Amino acid sequence: MIYSDKVMDHFNNPRNIGEIPDADGVGLVGNPVCGDVMKIMIKVNKETEIIEDIKFKTFGCGAAVATSSMVTEMIKGKGLTLDEALKISNKKVAEALDGLPPVKMHCSVLAEEGLKAAIEDYRKKNEKNI
Repeated sequence: MIYSDKVMDHFNNPRNIGEIPDADGVGLVGNPVCGDVMKIMIKVNKETEIIEDIKFKTFGCGAAVATSSMVTEMIKGKGLTLDEALKISNKKVAEALDGLPPVKMHCSVLAEEGLKAAIEDYRKKNEKNI
């Protein structure tokens, strides 16, 4: 299987790996077929809804690690609101990595789903009762 240089770089040198102990939102997703599991954690400014920090922990193949790393890079330090972050699709993650082999596209789907799950978790915890 041939991976792009960017995939290999993010696999060998993952960015934003680790935990946010007091994360505002946590998304845990997995693919039972391949065994990949991703945990994405976000820290959110409650006034602006801007994601101020994002980290991940992934158990899985090189493409799973690379897509986790890339999705955090697409958000960290960019000043994105939760709604803007929700527009990051698996296709955008794969494109940012200069593509993925077709059999590994599910890894970019996991990255998108993990991000969405973390945002959904944040929103559930911070629902305002009207």
